Amino acid sequence: MTSLRKLGNSDLEVFPLSLGGNVFGWTADEATSFAVLDAYTAAGGNFVDTADSYSAWVEGNSGGESETIIGRWLAARGNRDDVVIATKVSQHPEFPGLSAANIKAAAEASLRRLGTDRIDLYYTHFDKPETPVEEIVGALDELVREGKVRAIAASNISADRLAESLEFSDREGLAKYVALQPHYNLVSRDTYEGPLQDLASRQGLATVPYYALASGFLTGKYRPGATVDGARAAGAGKHLQTERGQKVLAALDEVAEAHGAPVATVALAWLAAQPTVAAPIASARTPEQLPALLGVADLTLTDAELTRLTEASA
Repeated sequence: MTSLRKLGNSDLEVFPLSLGGNVFGWTADEATSFAVLDAYTAAGGNFVDTADSYSAWVEGNSGGESETIIGRWLAARGNRDDVVIATKVSQHPEFPGLSAANIKAAAEASLRRLGTDRIDLYYTHFDKPETPVEEIVGALDELVREGKVRAIAASNISADRLAESLEFSDREGLAKYVALQPHYNLVSRDTYEGPLQDLASRQGLATVPYYALASGFLTGKYRPGATVDGARAAGAGKHLQTERGQKVLAALDEVAEAHGAPVATVALAWLAAQPTVAAPIASARTPEQLPALLGVADLTLTDAELTRLTEASA
């Protein structure tokens, strides 16, 4: 039985891989999404990440498709109490921004789509510097006090704004961010390491990195001369053109071979071993893609292997 990880100072305990829900209603239809969710929870997974805006970018979609699918799955399986549901506010086309009124309206809409009475972890999806942190935190605190949100978190936020938010929560005795969701992986380290990571560490925040596999590049399927079809192929393929990308692939291959493990598992294991990281986020379009992701729960890299990967990605 994989041990769960405590999420910051909250009472939430999560599996060391968060299942990304961005593909539900996009590259995975409802039946496939159900199959992925079933396989993830059957393996012990309990931490599902989505957002109210997923997947508004798809032609014919309006946002909320992922939450709706997850809500139908929760209702069909009757397992709401066994799953930690994280969702986000600020990017839904009908609920943009982080004004107090919008945060509350967006939360109600998310609750309806998810078919639940509470959101376990509620993120501000993208910070909106034009909105005072006092207004944002105040609205989130109300949702917590009403029992509609269990814990709050932030994604895509600067160290300065995060510090300001945490200080305000402390000063006023309001709900305080317990987690952070930054863009962070072996080929994108400066998006988190530095002031943001230092602050998270000092404040005891848990980190739940997105793009943990760099849109698929860190699965190892992108190689010179290989053709990969997929919605994210162009973005992932660009890393092949960089010296860092090539060095990282070589190091991943080496460590993966030593463990007899998939490249993706090793990339996630490096991330899971970094300071403050509780659970990387990765998504699967099919159940067949899940084992390589779930393997992070059982793979512990040696100090030498971690150093090898860290140096290759410098």
